[in-house]
Amino acid sequence: MSANKQTQSLSQLSTALINALEATAKGNSQTAAPASVVLWPDKEGQWQAALPALKELMPSLCVLGPYVPEQRSGPSIWLKCAIAGFLPEVQFEGVPVVYLPGVSRAELRAIESCPRDLQPLAELQYRGVFWSQANAKDWTVSAFLSSKNGGLGLDVAQDKATQEALGQTLQAGVLVQCNVDDLKGRVINAEWLLSLLAPNPSRDMLQWMNAPEATRHDWGDVLWAVFAKRCKSDFGFDPLADGILAAAEHLAKGKSKWAAVAELYRDSYGSFPNVFDLLAKLPAPHLDLFPDYDELAGYPQVNEQSESSLRYALSACAAMDAPQARAAVLVAEEEHGMRRAWLWARMGRSPLAVALQYLVEVAQRSATLPIGQTPTDLANSYQLTGWQVDYAALRALACVHAKADLDAVSGALRAMYLPWIEETARRLQAAAKDVDGLPSMQTDIPTPGTCTVFVDGLRYDVAVQLKQQLSAFGDVNIWARWTSLPSVTASGKAWCSPVAKHIIGSAEDMEFEPRVAADGKPLSGYNFRKLLSEHGVQPLDTHETGEPQGQAWTEAGDLDHYGHEHGLRLARDLDTQLNQVVERVSELCDAGWKHIRIVTDHGWLLMPGGLPKSELPKHQAETRWGRCAVLKGSAHGTPLTFGWDWCKDVQIAYAPGVSSFFAGAEYAHGGISLQECLVPVLQLDCIGTTGPTTSVTIQSVTWKGLRCTVVVDGASDEQKVDIRSKAALASSSIAASVKSLAGGKASLAVADDEFMGVAAVVVVLGADDEVLQKQVTTVGE
Repeated sequence: MSANKQTQSLSQLSTALINALEATAKGNSQTAAPASVVLWPDKEGQWQAALPALKELMPSLCVLGPYVPEQRSGPSIWLKCAIAGFLPEVQFEGVPVVYLPGVSRAELRAIESCPRDLQPLAELQYRGVFWSQANAKDWTVSAFLSSKNGGLGLDVAQDKATQEALGQTLQAGVLVQCNVDDLKGRVINAEWLLSLLAPNPSRDMLQWMNAPEATRHDWGDVLWAVFAKRCKSDFGFDPLADGILAAAEHLAKGKSKWAAVAELYRDSYGSFPNVFDLLAKLPAPHLDLFPDYDELAGYPQVNEQSESSLRYALSACAAMDAPQARAAVLVAEEEHGMRRAWLWARMGRSPLAVALQYLVEVAQRSATLPIGQTPTDLANSYQLTGWQVDYAALRALACVHAKADLDAVSGALRAMYLPWIEETARRLQAAAKDVDGLPSMQTDIPTPGTCTVFVDGLRYDVAVQLKQQLSAFGDVNIWARWTSLPSVTASGKAWCSPVAKHIIGSAEDMEFEPRVAADGKPLSGYNFRKLLSEHGVQPLDTHETGEPQGQAWTEAGDLDHYGHEHGLRLARDLDTQLNQVVERVSELCDAGWKHIRIVTDHGWLLMPGGLPKSELPKHQAETRWGRCAVLKGSAHGTPLTFGWDWCKDVQIAYAPGVSSFFAGAEYAHGGISLQECLVPVLQLDCIGTTGPTTSVTIQSVTWKGLRCTVVVDGASDEQKVDIRSKAALASSSIAASVKSLAGGKASLAVADDEFMGVAAVVVVLGADDEVLQKQVTTVGE
């Protein structure tokens, strides 16, 4: 045996077996000469499964069997010639050991009756020695492990199940790899031996349920027999007699040891995609008057029936007034809210229950309107709480994709949201009439080292969400200002630019596009970029990063265009749009920009079922947009008419409330409302210029399979941990669920084993989901 192999397997059971064979060859002090051969009889052939491992470690081992000389196997006459040294191609290191499967010691001892094919070996017993027990019986696996006279003296149970398990673990190559020291002081029984073959019976159960025939084929007879035995002993279930649907029923109930299977499925359902189809076949249990919903959580049909019930309840809200609809939504929450904790919600199969939490927020918050007598007072009130109504409405719409679900959510949302947003807009419009418009608030000029990122249509509530994502890059502050009237891109983009003071408007600009003050040229894209350059601001195209010591202007995101094109789908795809902004900011931070300012031109209204229609005779309008129109010189002003902020000579009529001059518009802007006119400004001071933003430290990240344990120093119970492919993007999470830190520690699982070995980022999140700390890791490492 080589020194390297000796070192690798020094304390393994295979080494102990080899040591016993070699000790037999040496004999004892009274022996005149060492044995020329060790005969190893094994009538039952119990040790055959260990031969591949033993041959690797023991070059002196040969086997009675078919003629395969390269494997040191052959008939008795070939073995005798090899032992005698007549075969140059066969060389032994030390005393040869001949393993005799199917042959007992007694058969060789009786030479006169010895089978003819064994007779060439019979003579060797006089020049060699048998490796047998002291009572002359063959060494069985159980005897070698348990005997204190020539064996290992271990505590081995003698029941039939244990003896079968010994053979199975030996055949699978597991037993010979066990550390002898680990076996001492342990009862070696069937349960422990089977655990060597199936260390994760819960995963084995799900693997079988996911693909029964393929799994059984891959396992082979030994592992299948072990699995079947463990099913009976551990789970009270016979895979052959009871069938796979019985397993699904046990999994749905999640009782006793099936609770571990159910927990693993909840953590790693993506690894077992076919199990859901099995569970979905189970009929929903009969519901009592006061059902235990925890016992129903494992049945997809219960969830499906509940979704249908909730769909009906939400659809009915469309015919209600706002107070009735709010009350109905709160009642629905009492019945269906707990389903968000069920697995089916994480699997995307409870969209209405998930949307309901945001409808509840709309119901509760829309009972209160922004307060104030001036635009400034109303803006302050909206920034405090009002924006949360808008954002909850967006999130509710984002949860549903199917038309029936979208219609149900839209009906309930419109009943509560439209009256609130209508009255909110009318309050601002009344305050604006008192002061002849909204306060004029152009953006101040950024300092050197600042890159201004323009995002078309970044509404205030969406900017609050963006602020949380950008916190991974440094300190982020948000404030609000009034955009220009009307709240459209051509006018508002120039208004928020760092060259606004070099821009003017004229009475001829009927499409709200102002001009370059110096030469009167229209502010086209080319002229705008030229104006920026003339005043020391670098205009950057996509992916350009410029010179970070100067000033720059770039654009990112496509919210406004997407809203015009797709209407309500903007809510569903909002995260994708924000991700584009985050990725652009990441590029700029990596390039060395110290400060990044995010500005926008206007917000917008988004209303399921469309905004109410407002009338404006065509003959009065020079140009007409959804929420505003330029009046002809001869037209009389409407009750809501103001001058264009770039040129007061241009009179603009605005649709009252949240109405539109075009019928059926779901998405619109250009009018006067807090959602359209109060726009955000985000200021990011990148990490590295202001220092770390938190004292939270990730002490350790430990993986066990797909489960990760994270230890955080300085954490509070309000903070959470997530695993993402991109630190700042919540949508890139690969965790089954975000987990709260309890005592500075959290354990969370990756949902799908396809991520095994993939690079990821562990992030610590604050109470507002801002990224406080991050650490790169590899899943499963």
